[in-house]
Amino acid sequence: MVSKEYITFATRCITNELQSMATTIIRRPASFRLRADLLEGLKRNAARENRTLNNYVESVLLGVVYEEPNEVTKAAIKEAMSGKNPNKVYDSVDELFNDLDAE
Repeated sequence: MVSKEYITFATRCITNELQSMATTIIRRPASFRLRADLLEGLKRNAARENRTLNNYVESVLLGVVYEEPNEVTKAAIKEAMSGKNPNKVYDSVDELFNDLDAE
C-alpha cells in the first residue's frame, strides 16, 4: 500500500515540475575549480544516471539548497539529538556492530 506521505511527495514533485515548465529559468554561466577526483566522481555519477555533468551537478545543488526534511523527520532528528529517545543512538558504526555481535 502506498503511504499518504509518498503520495503527497509525488504530488509536490509533479506540481514543482509543472511550475518549472511554465516559468523561464534564468541560468548564468559559472566557473569554479574542483578537486580532480571530485570532478571524476561527478562525471561517473552523471553517466550512471544518463545525464549531462551540468544537469547532474545542478540537481545535486538544488537538492542541497532547497530540499528540507518534513516535519516528521525534523521531529525525529530533534528527538534523537536530545537523548530522550528510548532507542540507543550510536556514535559510530563500530559501536552498532559490536552491539549486534553481542546479541
